[in-house]
Amino acid sequence: MSSAGLADAAIDWYDGHARDLPWRNAGVGGWAVLVSEVMLQQTPVARVLPAYEAWLARWPTPADLAAEPVGEAVRMWGRLGYPRRALRLHECATALVAEHAGRVPSDPEALRALPGVGAYTANAVAAFAFGRRVPVVDTNVRRLVARSVLGVADTAASTARDHAAVEALLPVEPARAARTSVAFMELGALVCTARAPRCPACPLRDVCAWRLADCPPYDGPVRTPQRFAGTDRQVRGLLLEVVRDADRPVPGDQLDAVWHDSGQRARALAGLVDDGLLDPLPDGRYALPGHR
Repeated sequence: MSSAGLADAAIDWYDGHARDLPWRNAGVGGWAVLVSEVMLQQTPVARVLPAYEAWLARWPTPADLAAEPVGEAVRMWGRLGYPRRALRLHECATALVAEHAGRVPSDPEALRALPGVGAYTANAVAAFAFGRRVPVVDTNVRRLVARSVLGVADTAASTARDHAAVEALLPVEPARAARTSVAFMELGALVCTARAPRCPACPLRDVCAWRLADCPPYDGPVRTPQRFAGTDRQVRGLLLEVVRDADRPVPGDQLDAVWHDSGQRARALAGLVDDGLLDPLPDGRYALPGHR
């Protein structure tokens, strides 16, 4: 099957099987897509949905968010995890107001110049919000292309190589190329999964190089899943939760009760301060940034 055939097959499948997600609705603008892409980083769709809807209900434009203290972004982030993403979104909103009249640009280079926006997020926003012909490569897309085109179970990430491989499969017409990108992503997320691919349900099954090669196992570097229980990340989350849920700055002794290991607790607290997620006050209390 040609590259055009792969794109057509993926789009036909997507049209009948795609999940109904709010950031894919017709007319959704660049800000809504940007918020979704930041929230979806390392976070499942089911957890993102309520946070995404609440965020846009409160801050439907970058100017709405930029007008609020950054601590409110941290508070609204809730339990999504990796809360520095909330700081980046606030920084991004501020930059959009200052440099782009409060509008999200459609050009990938302009998007990459925004705080916290990398190559993947820039291309995703350009494609999904503005219909630009740019390669959008997440882990699902990389795996799908590795299997269907290269005949291997997966490949280690390489931005230049991955972008070139995906761009070669995109139709020339920009809107259809963007449709192909989201179709590849959805197919990789729902069918061509890492551990239990549903090959009989795949629209590429008859031409998939990996399947035709009898599905050889992955032989690259193995990523060990990160444990969470007992880590500094867990302690940071517990400390931040106390301050986030309070309506005024929190005394240090109230944070002492969060975790039994004083050394680990102090290290986690110092990390939150260094990252700009908490502000230490002169009287020993702690507040969200911008809230004193």
